[in-house]
Amino acid sequence: MQVVEEVCTITAKGQTTVPKTVRKALGVGYGGRIAFRVEGNTVTIHAMLDDAEQDPALSPFLSLLAADLAARPEDAVRPLTPALASRMGALAKEIGDVDLDAPIEGDVSL
Repeated sequence: MQVVEEVCTITAKGQTTVPKTVRKALGVGYGGRIAFRVEGNTVTIHAMLDDAEQDPALSPFLSLLAADLAARPEDAVRPLTPALASRMGALAKEIGDVDLDAPIEGDVSL
């Protein structure tokens, strides 16, 4: 078993950033969930791996999608037009490489 230890600072608002090494060790990315467990003076953190069951919007959305696919199979899956695929590629090149594990700077509203 891999041993990972990182030191974090807690902000005045009681917030901290879970270090990248810890997120990777737990297999948790953006939007992932972790649970804290306190026993005496010890805190453990574990990943909540069954996020799909815990996300209240995901299951209804997938049900809606499945019903739509079943009701209209002829319209269900269509290939991208070459023009749309080209435009998507051009837009992606403009953005460049993105590090999804990079810290977010500034205020964020979700």
